[in-house]
Amino acid sequence: MRTRPLKVALLGCGVVGSEVARIMTTHADDLAARIGAPVELAGVAVRRPSRVREGIDPALVTTDATALVKRGDIDVVVEVIGGIEPARTLITTAFEYGASVVSANKALLAQDGAALHAAAEEHGEDLYYEAAVAGAIPLIRPLRESLAGDKVNRVLGIVNGTTNFILDKMDSTGAGYQEALDEATALGYAEADPTADVEAFDAAAKAAILAGIAFHTRVRLDDVYREGMTEVTSADFASAREMGCTIKLLAICERAADGASVTARVHPAMIPLSHPLASVRGAYNAVFVESDAAGQLMFYGPGAGGAPTASAVLGDLVAVCRNRLSGSTGPGESAYAALPVSPMGDVVTRYHISLDVADKPGVLAQVATVFAEHGVSIDTVRQQGRLDGSGEASLVVVTHRASDASLTGTVEALRKLDTVRGVASIMRVEGE
Repeated sequence: MRTRPLKVALLGCGVVGSEVARIMTTHADDLAARIGAPVELAGVAVRRPSRVREGIDPALVTTDATALVKRGDIDVVVEVIGGIEPARTLITTAFEYGASVVSANKALLAQDGAALHAAAEEHGEDLYYEAAVAGAIPLIRPLRESLAGDKVNRVLGIVNGTTNFILDKMDSTGAGYQEALDEATALGYAEADPTADVEAFDAAAKAAILAGIAFHTRVRLDDVYREGMTEVTSADFASAREMGCTIKLLAICERAADGASVTARVHPAMIPLSHPLASVRGAYNAVFVESDAAGQLMFYGPGAGGAPTASAVLGDLVAVCRNRLSGSTGPGESAYAALPVSPMGDVVTRYHISLDVADKPGVLAQVATVFAEHGVSIDTVRQQGRLDGSGEASLVVVTHRASDASLTGTVEALRKLDTVRGVASIMRVEGE
């Protein structure tokens, strides 16, 4: 074993960073044995140096992250500060000064992954980011290494633990959205500002990364259709149960049937209770991968939290350090396919539409005519009059598969009917 340690700079020492530092210290002997050389925490860049950080030598703490990555003797930079800047500049600077990088920064990778990969390749360094998607679940490495000889056609998953916790609570207890969100916040699953989670920005960034790796195509955050879950109601769950379904916020990355394009989207969807993803409870994540040779694969586990995410970071750290010792680098960006990313309107899916309509003869015929005019076939219809004397009824229509553009056009036309008082809910149906 080499006795000179590999030096690691840690950028960020919050929930994840502190766990990385702790594991590096408590498992130092095991990490050294697995790598073939000891690893040494050479510096920790933070915003608030006065904060007590148990187990970390205060002499290692600095507020000058730039100076830390420019030292020239750093072998690996671990970036867990998140956001776009200063993370982007610090990572590219690390490459320039001869360090490889392990990152958990999904937002940056989804926005500028191609440029970061190019910078890593230019300087002969590694860029690893297993922790950027689905926490502790090994997913990035299986997609870009284990399935490198296969053709991945679809990646379907729950990639945000906060939203899954909220939707699971709504389903299992009958709670409303706000009540479930309040519980998630109290338990520490949701941030004080939950926008990134509940409006699906977090999941969309992860979908961009997954699609890019799965389809060997550059997919940026702007390419991902995004729809949050704040409008999901208890009534939606009641309708889902009547169909033998539940509701999940899904990231869906698909290769077109002809293989000529790909799509990436994130939105709430009804899925059958028989689907493996339907049983994913609480704050857990799960990703379903479909490929030509391997068939259907399921990856499941804790998708967030300090220790699980640190586990993924440390796995990358071991791999990068091994590469460092052997004088090699791991797989970089694979974007040779360069497939176009199709818009959401080209996606073929199903809709569950709940309408408030006038309770009188002929309404169903008018609604059916609108569907027919847009080339959308109806699977099932359920109509129920109300007992409140309002003269209105609830009409639920579930469609067969059609392009999302056709389904959207149908809904817009329905809104214009005099007999349709309102569109109470629209939700896609997946997994069938």
